[in-house]
This record gives sequence, structure tokens and C-alpha cells, in this order.
Amino acid sequence: MLTAPPPMPPAYNSGDTAWLLAASAMVLLMTPGLAFFYGGMVRTRHILVMLKMSFWCLASVSLLWWAIGYTLAFGPDVGGVGLIGDMDHAFFRGIEINTLSGSIPTYVFGTFQMTFAIVTVALISGAIAGRATMRGWLWFSSAWLLLVYVPMAHWVFDKDGWIVDHLGALDFAGGLPVELNSGIAGLATAMVLRGRPDFKRIEERPNNIPLVVIGVALLWFGWFGFNAGSALKDQGTAAAALINTQLGAAGAMITWPLVEKWRTGKVTMLGVASASVAGMVAITPACGEVNTLGAVVTGLVAGFVCAFAVTLKFRIDVDDTLDVVGVHGAGGLVGLIMVGLMATARISGKEGLFYGGGVSLLWRQLVAIAAVAAYSFAVTWLIAKVVDKTVGFRTKEVYENTPGEETERAYDFSTAERLGALVRGKPVTDDDELVGRIKDLLRAREDAK
Repeated sequence: MLTAPPPMPPAYNSGDTAWLLAASAMVLLMTPGLAFFYGGMVRTRHILVMLKMSFWCLASVSLLWWAIGYTLAFGPDVGGVGLIGDMDHAFFRGIEINTLSGSIPTYVFGTFQMTFAIVTVALISGAIAGRATMRGWLWFSSAWLLLVYVPMAHWVFDKDGWIVDHLGALDFAGGLPVELNSGIAGLATAMVLRGRPDFKRIEERPNNIPLVVIGVALLWFGWFGFNAGSALKDQGTAAAALINTQLGAAGAMITWPLVEKWRTGKVTMLGVASASVAGMVAITPACGEVNTLGAVVTGLVAGFVCAFAVTLKFRIDVDDTLDVVGVHGAGGLVGLIMVGLMATARISGKEGLFYGGGVSLLWRQLVAIAAVAAYSFAVTWLIAKVVDKTVGFRTKEVYENTPGEETERAYDFSTAERLGALVRGKPVTDDDELVGRIKDLLRAREDAK
């Protein structure tokens, strides 16, 4: 006999729930988008491992989040100091279909936060593209989620977290635990794994620019759910975050290409794509704290700063392969500082320096930045070092489609290889119809001579 589901509490809001359901799906799509973005940017021989590193996060982070990640990030605060949650909700224990977080079911809220964790872990892979073993990545990504991301999620996203509750800093959608954190973690991991011998001499040329653009398009779409969904309500703040996300991306797409044109004499599609990401990274902490003017200024500043920041790796001799530090680290830093400068009471309830709030909010932002950067770098460096010394993190050689590393090919060049062998006079597969036709053409050409 069928029984009716338990009734929802009076605080339940169907509009808020519907919006967060959609936003969760949008943010989840960002991780496959990131896989395409990173996959198109690396050399052909590295594309499959980049895809696997992101897709591994879809599985491992989901399970770890369900098991203990959610409860440590959003469970009742331990000791009232805002550092970590307890284990009350391990394996989602005690959460029913009518359990609410605010006006939405906790299942939906937990899933939404899960998607943030997934993409944040995957972001780090870009800093070590082409020189990390999958075995090492499996261990590193799992440990990093629990030891670095989960505590920071509690600090910033939980109502009792020390950064939001005790310090009073503002971070609307994850500039600290997602953007700045992944950038600093990318720096630490890249330092542990050391650079490619030729990274200063040979440019890491993308293997597929259209794939990069597809990845950016998916990231862009998902970012609306990432930022506007962080309002957790289907109300005006979500609308502000939505338009500000677009304006932030647009602003960065003006200044980055201008810097690129000034420095190299040309504007590249890869630069334009990276600019849009830099703008959305920077506006992430600010999207629900600044007005539209603040969003445009944030994007303009981020595009300018990140266009220069991506070249610093050559000066400091750190092989940040796909510019995780230069885009997410520097972009997150810009956005967090802009909150302290341009937050407006009409949006966030607090005022930044430029709106009459003095330095009160700005110094809180700077303290939060310093704390997150220091913790992220120290713990990430330690995790990466332990993984490298135990199971092995750094590859002995770059991936070359060799047995034991890659047994698949991203692109099937078999026909082209057979044709090349034919031209060089080496044996080819006789039953290939195309090769057979070209053999006939070559014979006819010889006869004509």
C-alpha cells in the first residue's frame, strides 16, 4: 500500500527549491566543461589524462562528500569557534526528504554544495597538467578535499564559520574556498611536482581551440548557477548575481585582449576565452555584494591583472601549466579586494571603502585572504609531498600513449599514419580501402613518368 510522503514544513519554498535544483545541475556541468577546457589546452598526448582527472572528481568527491564531507562542512560547529563541523550527519544521517536548510530541502542544499566541491578539486589539475600520475591524483584529490576544501567551506559557507561569523568578511559565492584556494593549491602542487624541463623554452600549445571554447561555454553557463544559485533563494539577490556575473566576464574580455595586443601584437582566441574565465572568477566573491558598476570595474581590473599574472610563472620558475594560479588565484584575489572597495549597502548591507564604509570591510577581506592562502599553501604542499614520497605523484616521463599510462588515443590518426608510412615506403595494411586507392594512384603516377 502506497503511503503519502511526509508534509513539508511551513518554511518550505517551492520557488527557491526549483531554482536551486536547476542551479545544482548547472554547476555540476561545469566539471565536464572544465575537462574540455583543460583538455583542449594541453598537448594531444595529455588530453585523455586531463579528462580523466576531472571525471574522477565527479565520482570520488561525490562519495566522500556524502560520507563525511557534508557533515564536516555544514554539521553543527565543534566548540563554537567556526573551524569545522561535527559528524552528526555522516552519510547524511538524520536528514529526511522533508528536512530543510532554510527554505529548501537539505538534500538539495547538500547536492548544490557538493557540485562546488567537485569543480574546486578538479581546478587544481590544470596546474600540474601532463606531469602527474593518475595514481597520485586519486590519493591527492581525496585528501585535499577533506583536509583543505571541507574546512574552508565551513569557514565561509556555514553560518557559524569563523570567516563569516567571527571575522565578518564577505564572500558571496566562493572567492575564498573555491577560487583563491584552488589557485594557491595549484601553486603549492606545481612546486612539489617541479616543472617540465622545457616549460620556459617550449610553449604549451593547445591541441584543440574549438574544444577549449566549448569548455568555456559550458563553464559560462554553469557559472550563472554557481553565482546566482549562491543566493539560495529565487529573489533579487540572485538576479543581481546573475547580471553581475555577465558584466564581470564582459569587462575582463575588454582589458585582457588589450594587454595581449600591446604585449604580442595580436589577440588570440585562447586569450579571449581565458579572459572570460578570469572575469567570472573575480566576480564570484563580489557578485552579490556590489552593484552593476562594481561588477564592470571588477571585470576590467581582473582582465588587466590576470593577463600579466599568467606570465609570472616564468619569473618565479613555477610551471603552472594551464595558469590556475594566474587566473583563479589572481582573479580570486582581485574579486575579494574589490568587495572591500566597492561593496554597497543596497546589495550586501555593508559598504566598502569607495561607498563610505572606510577600511572596516577591507581589512577583514585582507585578513581572510591571508588566512586562506597560508592554510591552503601549507596543507596542500604537505599533502602533495606525502603523496609524491609514498605512492608517487610526479611522472617519470610525460604521457606518450605508452603502456601503463595511456592505452587509448584522443584522436584516431591511424589512417594518416598509414598514409605517412606509405609515402615513406614502409609496409601498410593492404585491406584498408583508402590506402589501396592511394597505392593505385602512386603506381599510375610512376607509370606516367
